[in-house]
Amino acid sequence: MKMSADPGIVKALALDLDGTILAPGSVLSERVKTAVNKCMRRGLKIIINTGRSIEGAEPYRSSLGAEGPTIYCNGAVVADMPSGVILSSILLDKKTAELCVDLSRETGIYFQIYFPGPASSGCTSVRGMSLVGDSDLPGRSAYYRQTGLLPEIRDLKEALRSCGQEGCVKAMFIAEPEEMALIRPKLEDKFGKSVYITQTQWNYLELMNVKASKGLGLKFVMERLSLKREEVIAFGDDENDLPMSEAAGLFVAPSNGKDTVKDKAGLVVGSSADDGVAVFLEEFFDL
Repeated sequence: MKMSADPGIVKALALDLDGTILAPGSVLSERVKTAVNKCMRRGLKIIINTGRSIEGAEPYRSSLGAEGPTIYCNGAVVADMPSGVILSSILLDKKTAELCVDLSRETGIYFQIYFPGPASSGCTSVRGMSLVGDSDLPGRSAYYRQTGLLPEIRDLKEALRSCGQEGCVKAMFIAEPEEMALIRPKLEDKFGKSVYITQTQWNYLELMNVKASKGLGLKFVMERLSLKREEVIAFGDDENDLPMSEAAGLFVAPSNGKDTVKDKAGLVVGSSADDGVAVFLEEFFDL
């Protein structure tokens, strides 16, 4: 059933970045920035909810001025920002990651892992995370072009053995659509529902602990901030954003979103290229 929201009771906005508030080319437009800033001045809480790591998301979070609990890595990490102190961390077990390394090597499809900070540091800050790839296949440079982050190249099995943690934050295959169609069924056959598998970009397939998702991350933040479902509007465009629809009172998708996402949304707005979220905020809150 399609749901609606009352601007008089909404207290928070949960915002996906890529494909939702960011225009093509990962651009944060002045119109989106202005609309979000006006919402904050009215007292609304802005909750960034992204598949990106802190390094990949920080330029946008800081530009918007959003502070407090922030959701990274599709809910695997929640941190208080700008301090970077971890509030929640849900790791993917090493055995699953090792099997993914094997599959990557068998298929020749690029694979990388986000590791938490070293145990010796107490792992209290998301800024301790590291990103490691198993090879210099094209997926590595594709990730750099899309995020500005260049994974270190190391033997991933050795990195998993020596990381000093129970597991990793998230694992990613970066592949062309035809490769994605090949590898996803293999992963689903191997892991079933024991692992959270989701596509987050046209060329990203991510694996996380089954207890991690953008929806569960949002619920954690809502409980922490004493927010009720009807007080939150969530925005997202891709498969990994769908779990937010179960947490928020209204789920909004841009017109460039996947059809499965738009079908689930309570409202579809203009595309990210046309600042659709900003237009909605301006009209909904009479900014």
